Amino acid sequence: MLDRVEFEPVFFAPFVSSAMKVEPQWIDYNGHLNMAYYNVLFDRAVDEVFELLGCGADYVTKGFSTFTAEVHVRYLRELHEGDPVRVTFQLLEYDSKRMHYFEQLFHAEEGWVSATSENMSLHVDMGAKKTAPFPPEVTKRLTQMKASHGRLPRPEAAGRSVRMPGKI
Repeated sequence: MLDRVEFEPVFFAPFVSSAMKVEPQWIDYNGHLNMAYYNVLFDRAVDEVFELLGCGADYVTKGFSTFTAEVHVRYLRELHEGDPVRVTFQLLEYDSKRMHYFEQLFHAEEGWVSATSENMSLHVDMGAKKTAPFPPEVTKRLTQMKASHGRLPRPEAAGRSVRMPGKI
């Protein structure tokens, strides 16, 4: 009988998602990826990260989840049907109940950035429907990820606001 060995995750900086492709049903009448599906691609990458952190899809069975509180997406270059993509994820900050992170969506073969997404997620007690502190095991992994990601430069676009050019 083999003993099951638990391994600590390795938090590469930044995290890089699995390869994905732009699906045909996501193309809009302009002939490129519809804006809503950029969020689908970003969200699929977040799902991979949250699994590493210990707060993935099965986490809700423990009575907790994460909710998105705020998102700022920048659309920089069009994607088309079949384009291969990858998303990077950089944890910027966290506290006892929140995660602030920045993602970039890359064309997986040509290397250019198509879009960015800055997010604030909340840790939620599903029974109370209120924010709640992360459990120690998730906090431990957030600390490990932040130690790795904290070595990266802060993305230039992080913290931007929406406004007309030249206006304050």
